Amino acid sequence: MGFQYINNLPSPEEIKDRFPLPAEFKALKLERDQAISDVFTGKSDKFLVIIGPCSADNEDSVSDYVNRLTKVQEKTKDRLILIPRIYTNKPRTTGEGYKGMLHQPDPEKKPDMHEGLIAIRKMHMKVLTETGLSTADEMLYPENLTYLDDIMSYIAIGARSVENQQHRLTSSGCDVAVGMKNPTSGDMSVMLNSVVAAQQPHDFTYRGFEVKSSGNPLAHTILRGAVNKHGQCIPNYHFEDLYLLHEMYGRRNLANPACIVDANHSNSNKKYKEQIRISKEVLHSRRHSKEIHTLVKGLMIESYIEPGAQKVGDGCYGKSITDPCLGWDDSERLLYEIADLI
Repeated sequence: MGFQYINNLPSPEEIKDRFPLPAEFKALKLERDQAISDVFTGKSDKFLVIIGPCSADNEDSVSDYVNRLTKVQEKTKDRLILIPRIYTNKPRTTGEGYKGMLHQPDPEKKPDMHEGLIAIRKMHMKVLTETGLSTADEMLYPENLTYLDDIMSYIAIGARSVENQQHRLTSSGCDVAVGMKNPTSGDMSVMLNSVVAAQQPHDFTYRGFEVKSSGNPLAHTILRGAVNKHGQCIPNYHFEDLYLLHEMYGRRNLANPACIVDANHSNSNKKYKEQIRISKEVLHSRRHSKEIHTLVKGLMIESYIEPGAQKVGDGCYGKSITDPCLGWDDSERLLYEIADLI
């Protein structure tokens, strides 16, 4: 075979036993889950902002960032629910480059998945216990969900994973909101098919067991832009795109029609400062149309302490080593503007 077996990895139960979440934070996490659920079901008119670094590469700078975020959350708590992006595994278009803290706890050292599993749990826990903000991460590897499921309040399925059967079925067993991104082709029907699958109960195999899921009524869509056959980015955050998605939802029997707009990726053509303009345009569309106001429940924004991006090893504290991000000053200002505009 072409595999070299390197290490037996600890089970999720073993990791949770070594690094348990204190009881008071379990209760806090459940409160956050309910508050987020209430947004998707329409019981709350608060607006979600899933915000943070493209990749959570360093525990100290990520913790620093989320502590800053906490102050904004306190001032906007009557209007916004801020969910810190703690993305610890990164899909790579060509398979090359930094694949996240799960693979490399230290981006400048060799991969170590054993230490990576410990590092990602400790970082997610540190964020929750220091700030009271439960987290979001991308479910790149469905079998790793249960290492973090007691900490996360939001899960994203990426554009390259959204058509995958195991991602869809695992999402159907999650008890928190799961966002399905449109595929890189931009086909909204593929994204909605994933929501249909995730909202239904299923029998399937998971981590060596036969399991049964109950379906996830909080599964929803995320618009992140597309790439055409010429490699050009095609945005899908405009009024017409949002209204089309509203109409497509109307032709399907789905619970809690909802959309999050990803302001970066192919929507911004990775021009990170455009996230400010895109966010404001989406909010304008919400004000203009009651249907879009009801559909669009939040924004996803890539943001860190320092603006832009750097190469691994450049050593700038709080600056992304993957996609470029908004810096803190612009991010803080934008969050207050979002609170005023919703």
